[in-house]
Amino acid sequence: MTARPENPTKTYDFVGIGLGPFNLGLACLTEPIDELDGVFLESKPDFEWHAGMFLEGAHLQTPFMSDLVTLADPSSPYSFLNYLKEKGRLYSFYIRENFYPLRVEYDDYCRWAANRLSSVRFSTTVADVRYADDLYVVTTEAGDVYRARHLVLGTGTSPHYPEAVQGLGGDFFHNSRYMQNKAELQKKDSITIVGSGQSAAEIYHDLLAEIDVYGYRLNWVTRSPRFFPLEYTKLTLEMTSPEYIDYFRELPEATRYRLTAQQKGLFKGIDGDLVNEIFDLLYQKNLGGPVPTRLLTNSSLNSVAYENGTYTLSFRQEEQEKDYDLHTQGLVLATGYKYAEPEFLTPVKDRLRYDTQGNFDVARNYSIDTTGRGVFLQNAGVHTHSITSPDLGMGAYRNAYIIRELLGTEYYPVEKTIAFQEFSV
Repeated sequence: MTARPENPTKTYDFVGIGLGPFNLGLACLTEPIDELDGVFLESKPDFEWHAGMFLEGAHLQTPFMSDLVTLADPSSPYSFLNYLKEKGRLYSFYIRENFYPLRVEYDDYCRWAANRLSSVRFSTTVADVRYADDLYVVTTEAGDVYRARHLVLGTGTSPHYPEAVQGLGGDFFHNSRYMQNKAELQKKDSITIVGSGQSAAEIYHDLLAEIDVYGYRLNWVTRSPRFFPLEYTKLTLEMTSPEYIDYFRELPEATRYRLTAQQKGLFKGIDGDLVNEIFDLLYQKNLGGPVPTRLLTNSSLNSVAYENGTYTLSFRQEEQEKDYDLHTQGLVLATGYKYAEPEFLTPVKDRLRYDTQGNFDVARNYSIDTTGRGVFLQNAGVHTHSITSPDLGMGAYRNAYIIRELLGTEYYPVEKTIAFQEFSV
């Protein structure tokens, strides 16, 4: 849907700002609810989800049931299975016997869903949010005004660049732009990937597969003690549950932040099969002689210099407490994503709650405002809701919860207990 003039006197039940998978799921789940009138504003001209990482064969790390709607409403016409049926691929997916959709396929599914919705406004950038007469007043850069009783923030996270590269010249890039830059990258004599998660592993595997075709030297450097696999055992997966949210929420703030740092391997690790594929590929290529590649762990990036087309990366090997340098022509930063509070919220900051670290104090019901039911936050709540916050499979649960808060009654069943284990005593 494209942006269109709005009725300046109309009052919506809610305005959703940003259209990543979580707010898109909310749009799908609220579409059939006559009692809720909402609108979703997205600055991009179309839905886009990690297009720079559409490597051949790359897939989600969660099964197809973690789509936009199924875990809240299995009968929804916006399900991934209905998408496959309409695309004529349902039987092919069935025969494939793989629960994990391809990344490019999931993006196409989300586009398919977004283009069926009447509540989505693309090419609509929010400039300002204010509060007046018991309503949130959202003004766009085009001057359109949307009034609503509630806000749902789904602006997502942005690529994170380490302090060491701030103001740095050259053509380095974040992994979110890998596919656009791959061809030029492979023309260089040397390439270094900095990072430790799934994206770094996928890029390393992709470049390693063609290392003898292009003849570059390839480095993969991480500050982690090892190349951590994603922990995906079933009892660990029970941590993506209402019970664990309840448990985690009640812990002291300092404990929650400590656990947040410790639990990264539960949602930021590397797919175990990919780790093995990398080793097998290294073994295979090494049969013909030493492969010009290095894998380095325990290495923190302290500084970067750029001169005459070459980067000098200065690292600290933390366990040995030794400094060393790497020289490389190509530099890929697989350094993750970070949430930044949107500037358009500045006029209503006095209505929002913050913790002692300056982050949103996200309530159990996902609200972040002083009333406890006016402004809701999608994602960006790892410090309050643990690994459930970024998990695609918990998106439908969170949206069912938010819908209950918006309506004042339960429209989609909101699970209270699903785990076999007990987290608290």
